[in-house]
Amino acid sequence: MPKGSEALTNARKEEIINACAKLYETMGFKDITIRDIGAETSFTRTSIYNYFQTKEEIFLALLQREHECWIADIKEMMMENDTMSVEEFADALARSLEKRGCMLKLMSMNLYDMEGCSRMENLVEFKKVFSGAINAIVQCLEKFFPSMAADDIQGFIYAFFPFLFGVYPYTTATEKQKEAMRIANVYHAPYSIYEITKPFVEKML
Repeated sequence: MPKGSEALTNARKEEIINACAKLYETMGFKDITIRDIGAETSFTRTSIYNYFQTKEEIFLALLQREHECWIADIKEMMMENDTMSVEEFADALARSLEKRGCMLKLMSMNLYDMEGCSRMENLVEFKKVFSGAINAIVQCLEKFFPSMAADDIQGFIYAFFPFLFGVYPYTTATEKQKEAMRIANVYHAPYSIYEITKPFVEKML
């Protein structure tokens, strides 16, 4: 790690993550290189290696940031509401995920590559944040649905988080995939993340 203030280090990391996020909007995970990411920053490409050893570590940091933003939204929902009905909670949770398309895409398509090519300390930090997301949902269920037994809450968690790993592909198809489904006579329902998540949460509760 280069010498300098912690604020500068964090600012440079954030710039690298922002560059990665920007490229991911129009390019595939496998197509993006460290060189591409470096070209989007204000410093030299080789400087990136002072902060991240692989592009997968950059993507993992992006995924961690996405989870942190999602956790903040969940905690805000908890603070702003003393009570919530099943429909209100499902609506709010679905809307919080509608904003996290990048998070859901990375989880469903690139997680194994990111985790496999990242240093242990980076992976541990991500796992801590992911655990924080689980805890935030548990706290919501305990607050808004106090009659739920511990086993029911655990059952919700075991269904909801695996669901998150698969919802993105059901809401986003490439033109090639759409054409293949058309030829194969497979119906493709154009549902959004919100439209799939809200009824799922309602049924789980």
